[in-house]
Amino acid sequence: MSKKVLLIAGGSHSDIPMIESAKKLGYYVVTSGNNPNDVGHKYADEMCLEDFSNKEAMLQLAKKLNIDAICSSSNDFSIITSSFVSEKLNLQGYDSYETTLLIHHKDKFKKFAIKNDFLVPNSQAFTCLKDALKAISTLKYPSIVKPIDLTGGKGITKISTDTEAKKAIENAFSISRAKKIVIDDFVAGSLHSFSTIIRDEKVVFCFGDSEYSYKNMYLVSTSTTPSPNFEYIKKILIEQTEKLARLLNLVDGILHMQYLMNGEDINIIEFTRRMPGDLYYKPVLYATGINYADFIVKAYCDLDISDVTIPKQSGFYSRHCVMSKKNGVIKNILFDSSIRKNIIDKELWYQRNDIIDNYLTYKAGIIFLKYTSEEEMISKTQDINELIRIELDDTI
Repeated sequence: MSKKVLLIAGGSHSDIPMIESAKKLGYYVVTSGNNPNDVGHKYADEMCLEDFSNKEAMLQLAKKLNIDAICSSSNDFSIITSSFVSEKLNLQGYDSYETTLLIHHKDKFKKFAIKNDFLVPNSQAFTCLKDALKAISTLKYPSIVKPIDLTGGKGITKISTDTEAKKAIENAFSISRAKKIVIDDFVAGSLHSFSTIIRDEKVVFCFGDSEYSYKNMYLVSTSTTPSPNFEYIKKILIEQTEKLARLLNLVDGILHMQYLMNGEDINIIEFTRRMPGDLYYKPVLYATGINYADFIVKAYCDLDISDVTIPKQSGFYSRHCVMSKKNGVIKNILFDSSIRKNIIDKELWYQRNDIIDNYLTYKAGIIFLKYTSEEEMISKTQDINELIRIELDDTI
């Protein structure tokens, strides 16, 4: 094969921008994952199904394909596996496997962050169900229980009583693949993301937004940009990001932060070294004119990213995942007349008569919107799940 081979450790709709960026760079792109119906596969040159959470199986696939580079999908298991494969094959573009685990496993990250005075909530880690249940009597309520290794809000529970704590702890242990959990102090605040590209341990690109949930309070369904007071707090966010990069000697590439803001108080929830999901790159492109998926892929492939710069964000944009308020059979997606003029793009993959059996995670597609002012953006975002909604067929 004349082209270099790049393996995407995934193939969902969220991975489409990286697939397209890799093909622009001239790579022969192979997607993986364990779902042949994932939307991203049709954008690739080839699909080789393999569970990207199985690092040994992915290593064997990478060897079989004789890959030149590997690109993580928008999933924590994928970035961990990609780092593992990269280290085993002596590829560049990734932190060490040990460092990747430290960033993406909540227990390791919280221990490191607290030790080094990052802006994070207090946290306790548990590797044994028995020990976690014993600690219930010492908990400060409310608290948040989380498996250390899952994303998308899976297994996360806010607890306010001993009874709730017992149930949440048992559930978190049962679904954690590592059988480890953390219990964090609950902190109030609005949710935001701060997405950066780092080069030589310095932030050379950044983008900020606000994030909202629908029925699943731990799964982001809508985001808006710019976030309030972004220019005011950007310096603090850059300092925290560069501090992590410096202490861990991180390689060039994406470093994405999620944080809570309450007045002037900032609490960092997590850092990740993977592309955010749900076509996050599109609002970035609209607001900055920069396709940062290109730089993310270049960094994973150990290519030059010296031409990336910190842009000025302009305009008012949002990204909305179309979700349902209950299970059922899809009849249609309805758009209120007041929101139609704001729609600038959409990616819909639902089909009529699709069955929604888990409305807390199902997404029918993603809508991208532009507003004339911050006031219009905030006002319509408050009602977005009514202005754009799934109509269920009540006759079935």
